[in-house]
Amino acid sequence: MNTEELQAKKGRREPIVVLTCYDSPTAAWQEAAGVDVVFCADSVGTNLLGYDDERQVTMDDMIHHLKAVRRGLRGGAYLLADLPYGSADTPGEALDNSLRFTALGADGVKLEGFKPEVVTALGERGLDVWCHLGLNPQIHEAPRIQARTARAAALLVERALRLQEAGAAFLVLELIPEEVGRAVTERLDIPTIGIAAGRYTDGQVLVVTDVLGVHEFDLRHVRRYGEFARQGTRGIAAYVDDVRQRRFPAAGQGWRMKEAEAAEFDRWLSGHPPEDR
Repeated sequence: MNTEELQAKKGRREPIVVLTCYDSPTAAWQEAAGVDVVFCADSVGTNLLGYDDERQVTMDDMIHHLKAVRRGLRGGAYLLADLPYGSADTPGEALDNSLRFTALGADGVKLEGFKPEVVTALGERGLDVWCHLGLNPQIHEAPRIQARTARAAALLVERALRLQEAGAAFLVLELIPEEVGRAVTERLDIPTIGIAAGRYTDGQVLVVTDVLGVHEFDLRHVRRYGEFARQGTRGIAAYVDDVRQRRFPAAGQGWRMKEAEAAEFDRWLSGHPPEDR
């Protein structure tokens, strides 16, 4: 799916489906399921790599996982890559790192915070820029609701409009009141993608490990569609038990030598050299 097709969904009021992804098999599952945008996000740090927060994720981390996700995609899903902490502080730095991502197959790049000058620099090079307002995990230390006051909400709307003017192609809105998400969406020509931003954005994004129940916690804005943690633990426990009880491997789950070769091998074990054939 290309940029124009995604942006056209806003006019048709067709929701855009975005899901984070960190590896090749999951990318294949998402594409087969019809996800519009497969998002290689910096949430890989806390959800897969065991980091304390997203700020520990490096460009090398992102490149490693972006390559894996790209290898898992065979159809038309759009691949979005997250610029990690410290990789887009200046227009030049953001451009260099964005070009590294697009050279590896990313269709667009996402950056956090209000950086219109960076957006313009990337847009002038023909790159799809996804901006991100509201809660920014790379900037805010605690996951608190943003734009809760009238003044803060108005500032967010104004910044959203400025980013669109600067050349943003899409805007992610995270952890803001539903009213604010609706106001931004109604005022922008470009699509908005919400995460904990209510019902009125042009699309939704969630973290894949939250959707699949990989971690044993519940979040207010998440709906769990799987229980991978429980299913995985049960499956591994069954494997452990089968190995310890010598039920695995069973007959038929291995290979045997041809009879003549087995006989010759037995001769060798008995001290006789195998015959040349």
